[in-house]
Amino acid sequence: MSNPKLEVLTPQNSQLIIIDHQPQMAFGVQSMDRQALKNNVVGLAKAAKIFNVPTTITTVESESFSGYTYPEILDVFPNAKTLERTSMNSWDDQKVRDALKANGRKKVVVAGLWTEVCNTTFALCAMLEGDYEIYMVADASGGTTKEAHDYAMQRMVQAGAVPVTWQQVLLEWQRDWAHRDTYDAVMKLVKEHSGAYGMGVDYAYTMVHKAAQRTGTPHESIAPVPAR
Repeated sequence: MSNPKLEVLTPQNSQLIIIDHQPQMAFGVQSMDRQALKNNVVGLAKAAKIFNVPTTITTVESESFSGYTYPEILDVFPNAKTLERTSMNSWDDQKVRDALKANGRKKVVVAGLWTEVCNTTFALCAMLEGDYEIYMVADASGGTTKEAHDYAMQRMVQAGAVPVTWQQVLLEWQRDWAHRDTYDAVMKLVKEHSGAYGMGVDYAYTMVHKAAQRTGTPHESIAPVPAR
């Protein structure tokens, strides 16, 4: 029997859903550093844009409670409409189901807030009722405590979801550095959002390959002068 979870993620077999990455929801996150969390979900969104992966952005009670989706995410998809709902579970909104179905891909990459509520209920229902495969991006999702996040991840994994990280998804989509059509954009993304990995890329480019520094304007370096 073939196991679809043995298939690596590709830009052709997967879609992304970003759930409730809104300020009020982020305020409650205690499972990881919130700035790192924002960096990771924005990096994931940019990765989806690079590879033309269909992306759904769903929000809850934007004007009455949660606030608007981070502008850094919305600017990645300037023509996208956010799908507003009242339920904590995105699966309960028909617009969300229709959007996922229209994309025609059973592998759904998920990044959302909070892990133990909106992510878990969506994942369980999408697997049970929609026969979707769920790839839960652990470091682009956050819970109200580390325990809440961790046990929610365990519950979803036990139910059949696949735990991943945002950079793992990015590199699975790239797969081969010989894919030059996306190489430069991926390297740019890595430098901006991948922390130590991005710093290493900058170092290799400038020190080993003698590329120009990645600055908007040139900066002169003044040679050392021993004090007298």
